[in-house]
Amino acid sequence: MTGSCIADRLLTLLQIRDIRARDHEVAGFLERIRKQSVRALEIYKDASGDRLRETQSLSTGPPNFTEFYTRLDPIRAFHLRNPNEPVENLERAYKRRAVGEDAPFAAEVDTMFTGEEAFGKFFDLMAMHEQHVNLPGVKRRLNYLQYLDNFDNFDSIPRPDKMREEYFSYVNSLAAYLESYMRRIKPLNDLDNLFAEFDQEFEEKWENDDVAGWKVNKVEADGKTNGLPKVEGTGTGVWCADCEKEFGNENVWKSHLNGKKHMKNAAARAAQDTDMGGADGSNGAPKSLGPSVQRLKERAVAEREYRIKKLVSAMQTERSDTRVNVERKQGMTDKERAQELQAIYNEATDAPGAVGLDDEEDKDDKIYNPLKLPLAWDGKPIPFWLYKLHGLGVEFPCEICGNFVYMGRRAFDKHFSEPRHLYGLKCLGITNSSLFREITGMDEAKALWDKIQKDKKEETSQTDNVIQMEDSEGNVMPEKVYWDLQKQGLL
Repeated sequence: MTGSCIADRLLTLLQIRDIRARDHEVAGFLERIRKQSVRALEIYKDASGDRLRETQSLSTGPPNFTEFYTRLDPIRAFHLRNPNEPVENLERAYKRRAVGEDAPFAAEVDTMFTGEEAFGKFFDLMAMHEQHVNLPGVKRRLNYLQYLDNFDNFDSIPRPDKMREEYFSYVNSLAAYLESYMRRIKPLNDLDNLFAEFDQEFEEKWENDDVAGWKVNKVEADGKTNGLPKVEGTGTGVWCADCEKEFGNENVWKSHLNGKKHMKNAAARAAQDTDMGGADGSNGAPKSLGPSVQRLKERAVAEREYRIKKLVSAMQTERSDTRVNVERKQGMTDKERAQELQAIYNEATDAPGAVGLDDEEDKDDKIYNPLKLPLAWDGKPIPFWLYKLHGLGVEFPCEICGNFVYMGRRAFDKHFSEPRHLYGLKCLGITNSSLFREITGMDEAKALWDKIQKDKKEETSQTDNVIQMEDSEGNVMPEKVYWDLQKQGLL
């Protein structure tokens, strides 16, 4: 029965709101089947022996149903004491719904998603963006669109700043949101096993010291620095935790330790020592937290970053749709945004497939669009002046994309970074696409790529063919210069 109910619901064409409600309802059915199966197995195993004793008492007792009524009386007494106790209506839960009838989970879906998420179509990372902007160590303040492109890129933040409590709270909240979002939009997927795979992959990489950005820092010491550790902040230089500055030269770092500014910062940092990133003022050396404790903190942060990257890679469609939606909304007024949100809710609550007078009126009220203008968010053609302003009537063909025609300069400029164009370049053997912007012809692209390859080979050959000569005093110079000087008698 449950299987047929699930099949009926999956074969019904619904709006996005009803799709979410249906998926959660089907997930509830599957969870009910799982619990009932587990309960049935426990009963059949009869580890406690209750089933055997009950069967024996019913089979060996008198034939007047004494045992049956003995068990029935407490049930009757309970319902007499609680006459209004709600009972789950399984008939309503399993029966096929009529057209336009709300699913049992519809009300929960209405409160499950925010208005920005639009029933699971888009991300809502407004709060995460605000938290990211206020993180210590963030040098560049990204706007929301830039944040959507880079929120899973953690390389721009220095590693010492990642050990602060604010950063750990940020990545923890971001990972929790993405996991919650995936559970809400994909209730029928086996997400527990997927997340377990993420954890297992991270464990293996961490054990092999192969987690990007979190490899073990090299710690060196020599007698000249009184045994102070040399800590590499980003892997390219020497990091001073007190001044939050990286030095490319070790000698500069050593002289910096005796400066007044460094001593002042070291004293201030020692006074404001915190749990997540405390340090003492001993000549710029990080406070000894113990290798195991420090590594555990790094592991906690790295695990959140790794999970965020894996979750985002599994929801690339939602991410790209979110960016397009945010970019579109930036060109709308507050009134248009409110109207669009209301239209989404009205569309979700309409009865799908219902036929009546309204449909007949809609058939008569056809949209007049002789110029074939693109449709706006309300389903009506955009104004002609806006069509001309954006140049949507101008065609831009691209031979690399299979002679696909792009309408308008904006769509044409955008397509150079889209998968269709990149795949066309890849088929031509071109790997560096950044140099081929505005090039749409295959012959032109091939000629440019051949020229680039030829120039590289010539440059390499010129570099390889340089012969160095040395005079009697040990001066090294090119061969041509050497012979010219010798002819002049200067050597």
